[in-house]
Amino acid sequence: MVAPPTPDPFPAPQGRGALSGLRYLLVSVVLFGGIWPITKHALDAGASSLWFALNRAALAALVSGLLLAALGRLRIPARADRPTVVAVGLLQIGSFFAMAHLALDYVPAGRTAILGNVTVFWLIPLSVVVLGERVSPRQWWAAGIGLLGVAMLMAPWSLLSGATLGMLPGYGLLLGASLAWSVAILVTRRFPPTRPVLDLLPWCFALGALLILPLALWRAPTGGVPREALWHALFVGAFAAPIGTWATIEAGRRLSGVMTAVGFLLIPAMGVVVSHLWLDEALGPDILLGGALIGVSVWLASRG
Repeated sequence: MVAPPTPDPFPAPQGRGALSGLRYLLVSVVLFGGIWPITKHALDAGASSLWFALNRAALAALVSGLLLAALGRLRIPARADRPTVVAVGLLQIGSFFAMAHLALDYVPAGRTAILGNVTVFWLIPLSVVVLGERVSPRQWWAAGIGLLGVAMLMAPWSLLSGATLGMLPGYGLLLGASLAWSVAILVTRRFPPTRPVLDLLPWCFALGALLILPLALWRAPTGGVPREALWHALFVGAFAAPIGTWATIEAGRRLSGVMTAVGFLLIPAMGVVVSHLWLDEALGPDILLGGALIGVSVWLASRG
């Protein structure tokens, strides 16, 4: 007698779950694609990178906590939800915010949006090794084309000329930030929370803020967010951070590792466009070709 096949313990969501995941992904792309140009503008106005990151986490914790309290849904996380709170709070918020904001001291906003959101570097191999996901040849092609698009957006030939060697520390920070984000996604898929992610956000943001606070005091003890950057801080902390993070977590839980990783490549494309339109960062053939390649990769990944 032939034994039945062993079911995949972490199957890729199908049907309505996948469709809702794509909707969350769209929200994440729009909000997070615009966050980095806004943040870069705030830093140019005199805000300290880590203090702006702290404001982003702390204000998001306050706003989401007040909202849940008004709805009567503010509760201490249950034991089953704590892996999500710890992973999202310390990795996706605390570590990611700290490293990505520090990278803005070295890297333009458009390039920060590129590398800070390239979870495909880490999420696909980690999903295969840790969660046992199966990746089809078409999905591998999608990942490869997406990475080629990212390489075009990064313009590595400028590094060879020595003109942008000063950006290398920023690139290292951003790769670390994307790794932290990828591990957080894996944890939320391996240990899915029992309550809606929105109900856990105040605790996640508060934990992230606690991680960033000593770093801000150490690196810029006299830093802060000046009046000229207050509207940036309010928009990012009170609106974009809580809603974008919620959408990102839900997209990561509902979509496969490949679709999540490749879909998040749309965030840097959006960030590059916004940076060009608002901050006048250069937009040349390399940017257009890189964006087109990312678009093709997302289309391929969505076809499974």
